[in-house]
Amino acid sequence: MAVLPIRIMGDPVLHSPASPVEAISDEIRELVADMFETMDAAPGVGLAAPQVGVPLRIFTYSYPDDDGNPWRGVIINPALWMRPAEPGEPDPDEESEGCLSFPGERFPLRRSEEVLVTGIGLDGEPVRIQVDGWRARIMQHEFDHLDGVLYVDRLGDGDWKTVQKIVRKRGWGRPGEAWTPGIDDLEA
Repeated sequence: MAVLPIRIMGDPVLHSPASPVEAISDEIRELVADMFETMDAAPGVGLAAPQVGVPLRIFTYSYPDDDGNPWRGVIINPALWMRPAEPGEPDPDEESEGCLSFPGERFPLRRSEEVLVTGIGLDGEPVRIQVDGWRARIMQHEFDHLDGVLYVDRLGDGDWKTVQKIVRKRGWGRPGEAWTPGIDDLEA
């Protein structure tokens, strides 16, 4: 297993829809193992294959269940169903997100409170996850990556202008920009 470089906003792989996985091969299994290693090293609660430069519809996640036990998994070729988000402005204390591909920043974003995600696991068996709250936010965030959408792309005008200033200041927004957890001094 290896910790992979995480692409930063502006890299084309982050802004294009990912392709479906055609077959679960040893190469896919190795990629998923590396994604878990990278996600844990970052540290993060989710990681999509495009974030490590691989344009495939795969994401990993890791968070505690209702009893505090770790719940980790991978979803390949996911589909997402969600309830519409409540109208209104997001609460900055309760609805802020960060992203490993826009490290070091958090912005409030309204998301659906409940989602259903289906797909397949590494064993080829169907996966079905129905979650709410913070876990639903994770699923929506990672699914967005597979469609070439970063959470900052969904922000309102004021926060979007702040994002653009950060991008210019840090020299991001170019192909090939990346950071490696454990090596580079960046955090999500």
